[in-house]
Amino acid sequence: MDSRELKGLEIAARYKIIFKDGKWWVPSQSGKPPYGVILKPGEDSCPCDDFQLRKKPCKHIHAARIVRERDHGGEAAPPIDTDTLPIKKSGKQDWPKYNAAQMTEFQRFLVLLHDLVQGVEDPPQPKTGRRRTPMADMVFASALKVFMTFSSRRYNFALQYAIEKGYVSQKKMHSVSVCAFLESDLMTPVLKKLIVQSSLPLVPVETVFAPDSSGFSVCRYVRWYDEKYGVHRSGKDWVKAHIMTGAKTNIVTAVEIEGRDAGDSPQFKPLVETTAQNFTIKEVPADKAYLSHENLALVDGLGGTAFIPYKSNSQPGEAGSLWEKMYLYFALRREEFLTHYHQRSNVESTFWMVQSKFNPFVRSKTDVAMKNEVLCKFLCHNIVVVHQSQIELGIEQVFWPNEQPVVLPFALPG
Repeated sequence: MDSRELKGLEIAARYKIIFKDGKWWVPSQSGKPPYGVILKPGEDSCPCDDFQLRKKPCKHIHAARIVRERDHGGEAAPPIDTDTLPIKKSGKQDWPKYNAAQMTEFQRFLVLLHDLVQGVEDPPQPKTGRRRTPMADMVFASALKVFMTFSSRRYNFALQYAIEKGYVSQKKMHSVSVCAFLESDLMTPVLKKLIVQSSLPLVPVETVFAPDSSGFSVCRYVRWYDEKYGVHRSGKDWVKAHIMTGAKTNIVTAVEIEGRDAGDSPQFKPLVETTAQNFTIKEVPADKAYLSHENLALVDGLGGTAFIPYKSNSQPGEAGSLWEKMYLYFALRREEFLTHYHQRSNVESTFWMVQSKFNPFVRSKTDVAMKNEVLCKFLCHNIVVVHQSQIELGIEQVFWPNEQPVVLPFALPG
């Protein structure tokens, strides 16, 4: 029994499946409208994404087959081995190294973050008025606050500890000042640059990159008009982040933050181009939202291959074109195509890592501060990944290639 058969058994046992208009209407487990499953010998079909991608029986088809046989005396469903539970494949964890990374994470985070901000250029100071806090201190204090996931006042102990250890040049700094730092639009390009810079230790490791987007909720509420149902709706606003991540270590190589309703496909080019400045791109698995002639050609021009599944209404296109080549690859060698495409799930893992460790919401109130806070989350994530990769893969923790590393190699105790 595989996982789809197991889910099909669960749906057939718990949900009401009816036959109407020549289709078996199978309820969705995620709150979406029911799926109209057609059962014909050799031509079973379902409109769900899983079937459209694999062209093999999904959990909805398995559920419809079971109900047809059980309640309607129809054709017997294919036998399911209920004695054998599905085995979930998972990577082997090196627990001694993982434990060492977790137990030393805070101390190494301070050292790595301090090393990283040493390359930050301070913008010109204003000619009049109070002198601005050095940009390196602003970034360090802001990133440390996001790393701790505390409110401004509760975070003060960590800031004072960093000052005592010499990681911050300003000897007198209050934790509430970090709120003002995050509201500075001067910090935004600096954070984006540091995210790119913090990914450089993984250049020898990563060659497969996956793009996607996700939202971080904020304290504001928005209202909109639902055209389909003709009603007004409301809900929490969000900051939408578009990222490119390495498929092996989940390092983030580029981040773009636009409007909350910004589409995914327009962000593909800047994400790929930023990544290509430092990494060798061999494969880019992405979902259907990124499907376009331009995106396929962009990756191909960089010497890589974009594995983006085609939509149900896609056509082969011009003979001999890159579009036709990938279309036929997807249609005729689907299992091989999906082997490459399923590496895309690593970007989902990256968002889960960031949101579970540094919260799926932001505390800031203004647009600039919310954007900077989200960028700080990805910066903190990258530093944590570099620390763990140094222990597990033995990479060098060097962010600025033209300078001598100030971070000493990490060694496991004993």
